[in-house]
Amino acid sequence: MITVLVAFLAALGLSLVIEAAEGGTGRPISLRPGDLAIRLAAYALLTLFWFVFSWRPFLAAVSCILTVAGLALVSRLKRGVIGEPLAFSDFALLPQVPRHPDLYYTRPVTDPRIGLPLLAFVSVVGLWFWLEPTVLPSGSAPALAAVIALPLLLGALALAAERAPLAARVARRFPRPDLDADIARFGQPATLAAYLLRWRATRRERPALVPAVPGEAARDDVLVVIQLESFIDPLRLDGPALPLMEVVRARAHQFGRLRVPAHGAYTMRTEHAVLTGLDAVGLGFGRFDPYLSAGGREPTSLARLAKRAGFATVFVHPFHRDFFQRAAVMRNFGFERLVMEEDFRDAPRTGPYVDDRAFGRRVLAEVEAAGGPLFLFGVTMENHGPWKPGRLPGIDDPLAQYLHHVAHTGEMVEDLIRGLEGRRATLCVFGDHAPALPTCRPGFGDTATDYAIFRFGGEVPRPGRVDLTADGLGRLLRNAWIPAAPERETSLAVPRS
Repeated sequence: MITVLVAFLAALGLSLVIEAAEGGTGRPISLRPGDLAIRLAAYALLTLFWFVFSWRPFLAAVSCILTVAGLALVSRLKRGVIGEPLAFSDFALLPQVPRHPDLYYTRPVTDPRIGLPLLAFVSVVGLWFWLEPTVLPSGSAPALAAVIALPLLLGALALAAERAPLAARVARRFPRPDLDADIARFGQPATLAAYLLRWRATRRERPALVPAVPGEAARDDVLVVIQLESFIDPLRLDGPALPLMEVVRARAHQFGRLRVPAHGAYTMRTEHAVLTGLDAVGLGFGRFDPYLSAGGREPTSLARLAKRAGFATVFVHPFHRDFFQRAAVMRNFGFERLVMEEDFRDAPRTGPYVDDRAFGRRVLAEVEAAGGPLFLFGVTMENHGPWKPGRLPGIDDPLAQYLHHVAHTGEMVEDLIRGLEGRRATLCVFGDHAPALPTCRPGFGDTATDYAIFRFGGEVPRPGRVDLTADGLGRLLRNAWIPAAPERETSLAVPRS
């Protein structure tokens, strides 16, 4: 018993030291008794979780310490690139990491730099199992009872946490998402667990809704909305002027800065905001990965409303169907046809991804082939990170690589403008987030990208520059371009941006 107690105290103490050191003076941890109790309880439960697998107290203690250190390290790295710590929803993306390692700035497990450390780690764990004796009770019956009882106890605690009265206490401590503040108060493990519980408890709740903004929708035959990967005006990065931006200022019906939900990543947050018109506040704990909750079944989906109004609905994205579970989500959103990576098998690539100009040609081909009203939503891929040596021949500087790709993005949008000229059509283009470049770190531009809306086939008043949020752009598209839906369809009221 003394051995178990010493191991658990070591796990709690060293885990606390690790998180205090990671927070430093910039994010000091809370030492209030209530907050500290929750933090230490989370460490204890984490140690018990590892203890279940080994019944070796010091192995469980070290496993807890390494877990806390790993979470702290990943959060620090993530803050440096994206500007926010690790969230519970990030674990849902883990299955994608071995399939798409480059997108997560890592390497495949077959790479010796990853495979050898993993093999060494497994070997050390095996050796530890052999060296440290188990503390299971002697006798087969007591040992079996212990092996069964402890996991059942932890499982019962997990179930109790989702029910009253424990769930109500969790809700009082974590009423709304505030990652940095909650991690400083309660620690990373407690916050991850509590956010998961709060998400599970609230994911089926519907936010307060108000009637959609009344107005006559434009009767365009074609609405094309393109989400541009990592797109911002290159001048904001001290790059050369992009000819497209002059076209935007001279010809766009409306343009401006677009405040998006994240910096440098999380394309799905901006995508969801534009396609549904729902803001982060209304999503609650689902804001970190909106596709985990409703999975595209939101009634305010642009595609669903357009389909109901008689439009054919097409989604175009030259990448894997399984990434972000896009194929399933887009079908749920109401897209009838999906044009994805297999449809771009012979398309030219610039770097590792399909060239934006080839993407644009496919979009125009879809418009040309449409036999009636069409709503097309596309997501480009060419300028997706990481930007690193070897990506482009003769260009190793990350910013230079980005600017090379973004020039193609500009050409593609200009091609779309020319291709839609003369039709009763609207083209909307917007950046999903700023690029995660060494010269574009968190805090850059208040997470604002750029957007533009072009209208063809008639003279209309031009509002000019109007800065929006991503969800505001979604509501604008719905209210001004999608014909009115039945009265039961509603939109979410959001604060003025």
